Amino acid sequence: MRLIFGYALNGHGPNYIRRRLEEEKIPCPTWWNRERGLRNTRTKWEKKDPENGRYMWDFSVIKDLLMNPVYTGAIASQKKDYRFKIGTIGEKKPEDWIVVEGQHEPLIDRMSFDIVQNKLKSRQRPGQTNEISLFAGLLKCGECGKSLTIRYTNAKYPQRIYSCKTYNAFGKNHCTQHRIDYDTLYSHVLRKIRECARAALMDGKAVADRLTNTCEAEQREQREAMERSLTRDEERIEVLDKMVMRLYEDMIAGRISEQNFNTMLEKTQTEQTELKAKVSEGRKRLSDEAQLANDAKQWVEAIQEYANITELDAATLNRLIKEIVVHERIDEDKTRHISIEIHFNLKPIPEVEQVTA
Repeated sequence: MRLIFGYALNGHGPNYIRRRLEEEKIPCPTWWNRERGLRNTRTKWEKKDPENGRYMWDFSVIKDLLMNPVYTGAIASQKKDYRFKIGTIGEKKPEDWIVVEGQHEPLIDRMSFDIVQNKLKSRQRPGQTNEISLFAGLLKCGECGKSLTIRYTNAKYPQRIYSCKTYNAFGKNHCTQHRIDYDTLYSHVLRKIRECARAALMDGKAVADRLTNTCEAEQREQREAMERSLTRDEERIEVLDKMVMRLYEDMIAGRISEQNFNTMLEKTQTEQTELKAKVSEGRKRLSDEAQLANDAKQWVEAIQEYANITELDAATLNRLIKEIVVHERIDEDKTRHISIEIHFNLKPIPEVEQVTA
């Protein structure tokens, strides 16, 4: 952390720091957490390249580290904004966090931290027209899951486009561009909102019933398969609990050495931890899916007032839309096909639009 803050104090931004950490072969936090037994997850880079993926840092991770006051000896909470039935809808600004100072030994002095914050703010350059992107925080890449960021073409008359953040940072070997023109995206989203609103206005009950029936039909087979998988995992957890007891009894009785006991115990506990996390997530997903169909009626009521909307604004988009996922398929002849999934808040099924590349 002192090395990262040192680079930042010298005026270098997260992208420069990311490159230096990769060049110096410094593993990312996910790798360190796994080595210490705190988490058993892998980054997408580690999955693609188990040997060198550990040295691939993400821009957002470095920026989050630089903005986190925990390294000054404080603790911070209330970093995200939650809404009932919607969940997390965005990150709060650092000035809105609840921060309690002097809770543990600091790694970075407060003065250095404040200097870095000012440098980070000074590096946040506005767009060419000083505008805020209308779709900021809503656009996601359908392949890597990263955001799509707004850019301008180098043509004589520059056009606003969105493209994948991973592609912009790492190139085509890690993800494709997922390019979509701002005006094209704007018109498709506006038209889809109007279509959904008018359908809901004409016969809201029929729309809600159709959504509910579709959800139940699609989810029934998935729920049954998930239930079977979760049952097997829970049975395996019980077996592992018994194995731990038998291992302990064998060590006490002298049938295995303490070293062998510790080795086998570590493997058993690792599997237990993974299975318990998987079961917990699975049970939560089942609970969430059961709630999705009940949200259909509320979505119909919320969308109806936008039947005659003529233009989009950030407030409308963030009220109605959870995220917009952009997919790209490239044929053998290099023809690009773009489609977008519009995930509305409360609506259990996304709207899919084919976009001309």
